[in-house]
Amino acid sequence: MPDTHHPAAQLPDRLTGWFAAQGWAPHSHQLAMMATPGDRLLIAPTGGGKTLAGFLPTLAAACGGLGPGLHTLYASPLKALTHDIGRNLARPVADLGLEVRIEDRTGDTGATTRARQRVDPPHILLTTPESLALMLSYSEAPRIFGQLRHVVIDEIHALAESQRGEQLMLGLARLRRLAPGLQVAGLSATVEDPAALAGFMGGAQIIRADPGPAPDIAMLPTTLTPPWSGAGGAYAARDVIDAIAAARLTLVFINTRAQAELFFQALWAVNDANLPIALHHGSLSRDARRKVEGAMAAGDLRAVVATGSLDLGLDWGDVDLVIQIGAPKNVKRLVQRIGRANHRYDAPSRARIVPANRFEVIECVAALQAVAAGELDGDARGAGGLDVLCQHLLLLACAGPLDPVPLFHEIRTAGPYANLSRAAFDDCLDFVATGGYALRAYDRWQRLVQRGGLWHLRDPRAAKAIRMNIGTIVAPELLSVRRGPRGGAPLGQIEESFAASLMPGDTFLIGGQTVRYDRLRDMVVEVTPQPARQPKIAVFNGLKMATSTELSARLLALIGAPDDWGALPDHTREWLVLQSEISVLPCPGTMTCESFARAGRWYFAIYSFAGRNANQTLGLLLTHRMEGAGLDPLGFVATDYALLIWSLEPVRDPAPLLNPEGLREGLGDWLAENAVMKRSFRAVATVAGLLQRNLPGARKSGKQATFSSDILYDTLRKYDPDHLLLRVTRDAAMRGLADFGRVEEMLRTRPEIVHVLPPHVTPFAAPLMLEAGRVPIRASGAARLIEQEAEAMMREAGLQMGNAG
Repeated sequence: MPDTHHPAAQLPDRLTGWFAAQGWAPHSHQLAMMATPGDRLLIAPTGGGKTLAGFLPTLAAACGGLGPGLHTLYASPLKALTHDIGRNLARPVADLGLEVRIEDRTGDTGATTRARQRVDPPHILLTTPESLALMLSYSEAPRIFGQLRHVVIDEIHALAESQRGEQLMLGLARLRRLAPGLQVAGLSATVEDPAALAGFMGGAQIIRADPGPAPDIAMLPTTLTPPWSGAGGAYAARDVIDAIAAARLTLVFINTRAQAELFFQALWAVNDANLPIALHHGSLSRDARRKVEGAMAAGDLRAVVATGSLDLGLDWGDVDLVIQIGAPKNVKRLVQRIGRANHRYDAPSRARIVPANRFEVIECVAALQAVAAGELDGDARGAGGLDVLCQHLLLLACAGPLDPVPLFHEIRTAGPYANLSRAAFDDCLDFVATGGYALRAYDRWQRLVQRGGLWHLRDPRAAKAIRMNIGTIVAPELLSVRRGPRGGAPLGQIEESFAASLMPGDTFLIGGQTVRYDRLRDMVVEVTPQPARQPKIAVFNGLKMATSTELSARLLALIGAPDDWGALPDHTREWLVLQSEISVLPCPGTMTCESFARAGRWYFAIYSFAGRNANQTLGLLLTHRMEGAGLDPLGFVATDYALLIWSLEPVRDPAPLLNPEGLREGLGDWLAENAVMKRSFRAVATVAGLLQRNLPGARKSGKQATFSSDILYDTLRKYDPDHLLLRVTRDAAMRGLADFGRVEEMLRTRPEIVHVLPPHVTPFAAPLMLEAGRVPIRASGAARLIEQEAEAMMREAGLQMGNAG
């Protein structure tokens, strides 16, 4: 829908007086939220009073007195955000003397409070998508939600990017049926496509606030130049500590938990003034996080090093500087993080970026240009997941019988399911009722029975187990790595997503040594040490974020436009000039490749700018195709920007290797031969309710869950290959783990292959070769030899090592 004009609204005198007592005047967008009928999507910058705008209709109604029962429901992606909002909302309620009860309902809420809320709900309930789904599964749901007048969805852009948003929109469709006339307010500061997000809500009027002053955002000047490779940013630790010392309270954002731990250590090593600095990320205990949050709110800290755990709307008051370590990978995430500084509408947010390496310098400049242009990135929102719909149907059956015809129309009022076909709905209902064709003979999956045209829960006692398995977040498993068959010495742990990409014979690094992958048995990765071999997959990256499609496109355009290099530091411009002299620069519309020889091996580099996950997939597919062509590939390394493959024979013509049809066929073979599909199936089957993570009195171990899901997967592939969950799994594997869509998009938008044969290693390829050689070495003599070899290679490329270690 089009943006609305801001209609005038009349606040009750008590509320007008409260604003005046604070020295405030309501913003026009806040008044518009009062005056605009129907559902609304408010887009307002951090500090613009979004949350207050969402609750204004509730506060206005409360000035005249609220009747008994639940009046307003608030949903957010974070439990911590509900806690924060409750604290902030209590202030106007107390100041105005309103008789309003405000309570949380999250996974942290005690059993006694949860039971009371089902009988006597508060006026305002602050919750999460999972807890709302649980409440809708009770037979009391019509009475709990029957008087509901307002729903406020905070940080709706974050929810819309995951299945949790689909779950919430299905819950919202049920609330609209239970409480006709319900008004919904979606709140967000960062929206790349407002019309699409309004459609996600099921249709809403868009209200835009004045964006406020432009942020003060720039690169942080550093004493040392960024290294050629690596991701930690430790080279800038002293510059960052100096910036912290000059500010009141600084948030230091970094993209992964492991990097956050390492950078926190690097900061402490140079914290000569003993400034109070803390660490905050999702792997820390709740008590540890709350302690840090409390110290921030009390003004006892000077800096907090954090991951995405502090990205969203929490108001920590006195933050006046945000520092992003490493390229943000996503413009929208950067804007969200900038907003943590100077949480006030009339003050510009102040932020500085520290690139981790030379390629990231260019990415950071591209991100700064995108922020200045007001251009956000984001993937197009697809249709709602059928696995999420299956879970929703099971939960609704716990509340009472299902009538398929009105239920189908109800579900289509949820934005992500607006185009759901009746056939897909019937497939989901059949799966929930019987498990599908191949499983209908098994009692455990006969969960619904039809009587008088309505679908009833076959065994009401099953409701407890169904409720215990609510949720769309399937946590990744860590797999133990052991030497040799059964009972060998433990070497450490790797993320299952990495193990899923391995084929027998692949070599990789763990604990500073090269090992060969033999098999996965009983949730243990069995390997054989291969000390004389270099690892095929040189760097284990885990689940790092990939640079967004839009930011990658800006990065490529900047590299290919020398007239725009004025925004780049001198050292980066010189690097690009040297690359253009020795080889060629990548540019939009072309696929730039290089083949060169070094030390008895051939190297093939593709500057794809397709993101780390897509390049990892491309590396696996291309090495497989190179083996078929007799080129004897030895290994590869993938970054966000490029793929480097080394082999015994040269790639003389990359066109046949990069043929899209051949790559897609190879992807099908690869998926069939390794554990990626099984891993995707387990996640889908868990969300859909075929597998249960939690059982009354026990939690199923990862080993049990994998055993069960593998048997089910093999059974369905053999006897029911078109089973609903296999179809969902194939789509999920292509989109998620493999990210093959970006490979295809890259080949489609850059049809011209430019293949260069430079005389030696190039300035762009040298950092990739440093990544390939990033192997922990225990012996100092070996480390010295590696360093000397790296320096020789960089000299060959015309570069200086500097502080690139």
